[in-house]
Amino acid sequence: MTHLKDFFLLDPNVIFLNHGSFGATPKPVFESYQRWQLELERQPVEFLGRRHNGLMRASRAALAEFVGTSENNVVYVTNVTVGLNIVARSLELGPGDEVLSTDHEYGALDRTWRFLATEKGFANIKSQISLPLPAPEEFVEHFWKSVTPHTRVIFISQISSPTAIIFPVAEICARARREGIITVIDGAHVPGQIPLALDLLGADFWSGNLHKWLMSPKGSGFLYARPEVQHLLNPLVVSWGYEAEIPGPSHFIDYHEWMGTRDPAAFLAVPDAIQFQKEHAWDVVQEDCFTLAEYAQGIICGLTNLPALHKPGAQTFRQVVAMSLPVNTDVIALKTRLYDEYHIEVPVHVWNGHKLIRVSVQGYNTRDDIDALYAALKALLPQTIC
Repeated sequence: MTHLKDFFLLDPNVIFLNHGSFGATPKPVFESYQRWQLELERQPVEFLGRRHNGLMRASRAALAEFVGTSENNVVYVTNVTVGLNIVARSLELGPGDEVLSTDHEYGALDRTWRFLATEKGFANIKSQISLPLPAPEEFVEHFWKSVTPHTRVIFISQISSPTAIIFPVAEICARARREGIITVIDGAHVPGQIPLALDLLGADFWSGNLHKWLMSPKGSGFLYARPEVQHLLNPLVVSWGYEAEIPGPSHFIDYHEWMGTRDPAAFLAVPDAIQFQKEHAWDVVQEDCFTLAEYAQGIICGLTNLPALHKPGAQTFRQVVAMSLPVNTDVIALKTRLYDEYHIEVPVHVWNGHKLIRVSVQGYNTRDDIDALYAALKALLPQTIC
């Protein structure tokens, strides 16, 4: 995998083990992004006024094929937070209703649901998921114990951000459909990390980031909605797509694709990101990354003498893995010193009282990067105990 480093613009003096936060874009994809920006600037009125819809349709078609759905079921948004705000703010919820999620959700979306619960009066319920994660069937049964006759919406991550755990969302979506419960899935870390077939997954609403594991430019994400539920969504920003003079393929596209003047270059470069991965046998790269992530988990858990967050053999993670740190670790000091003294970019944080380090492995990483992290932790952990 070492040769893949040459395709990235990352600072060679930094050991970058935090791809999961904002991604990193390969040079050819970044060059495509800049070409689109330059083309826009050469004739902005032609680009945005006459070519925009056709260009976006072609890009959506490539994206839809990659994620396993129709081009009319996906619309580009800048990130998952925007995509799921569209959904959360559209659903008609009120007193007596419940939204059920887990305690592993991403902070921005946690805040979204709490804000709306306060504003609209519904109950925001969290199922407490203990670690190590139960087997998938045990997880579903445990989670379902929190479902009540008042549960209107289930909101859950397919891959959790703080704990990097893959949840069995297909089983939850199927069960929810039978019960008439709407499913809203946070797929921020999914595209480009694990296979995705949205029509088969069965979620009502699903949003993913493309600037993370697909490695598209920053500001590229998308929202998926099943055709049967697209009518439930209102525009987050009312613009020209609402009451469009020349309607597009659906209100879903009309309402959400055009939010006013913005640079669509990141969206238009998505097909190039998909092509980059095809040209570089990314399924093989992903397996190599998983092997490195397993290696990282093994040596760091061995260093701390703390159990993994996953049951042995469960394979509930892929290219990003979180591991426990001693409970009395000063996480701020550790993170700061890892970067300042060892030039290692890696998240160290507190989640539900657990001190965690989250390691992301992408095609530009090597075993040397993991060994450097291990050596730094071996030196710093004894010095950062409170």
